[in-house]
Amino acid sequence: MADAVADPATQSGRAVRDSLAVGLATAVYGISFGALAVAAGLDVWQTCFLSLVMFTGGSQFALVGVLASGGAAAGGAAIATAAMLGIRNVVYGMRMKPIVDDGRAWRRIAAAWITIDESTAVALAQSSDRAARVGFWVTGLVIFAGWNLMTLAGALIGDALGDTSAWGLDAAAAAAFLGLLWPRLKRFQAGAVAVAAALLATLTTPVLMPGLPVLVAALVAIVVGWFDLGGRRTAA
Repeated sequence: MADAVADPATQSGRAVRDSLAVGLATAVYGISFGALAVAAGLDVWQTCFLSLVMFTGGSQFALVGVLASGGAAAGGAAIATAAMLGIRNVVYGMRMKPIVDDGRAWRRIAAAWITIDESTAVALAQSSDRAARVGFWVTGLVIFAGWNLMTLAGALIGDALGDTSAWGLDAAAAAAFLGLLWPRLKRFQAGAVAVAAALLATLTTPVLMPGLPVLVAALVAIVVGWFDLGGRRTAA
């Protein structure tokens, strides 16, 4: 394969290009998050603080989506939902540690902060450990800077709009989250989980407190993952 014989500089250059393409495209979503968070009841500074310390788009959209549906009363369920989605970053961290950890504590902390879907994906797509490190750091740092700047811009826009529900932003959280989820539904198992979870959430929404249907629907993914329903088991 061409990648296998490419020199380190070429591999690193390709990693940088991949990182910039993914990083800039992802950062734009921060505008949506900022506006949606204000629509859910957070102020500008709370929204920016959330992006700064949480920094994981799926969990952030889930949090403001639950808050938008149930207000402050749904805070506990919103935090639980965001935390459940954030567990995947722990798995990413275990996979990336041998590649990016050089023993220095500050680098370990920084790497943990930017271990997200995109930085992991770009890193694992590279053909050498050196290129993987470049892809991981460049992607993570570009998205971190861009996401937080775009969050501020989106929050200011949303705050200037006033009653954001009049502009349809009260329903946009679900749409934005679906946009992030859609590319991951190519496999039958993932699609089946999404449909079953959506059905369960719809059925339980009239009888449960806001936010709880999301947690109940998450049980579908847990059951399917535990028993590998619809998937292919690998031989021991």
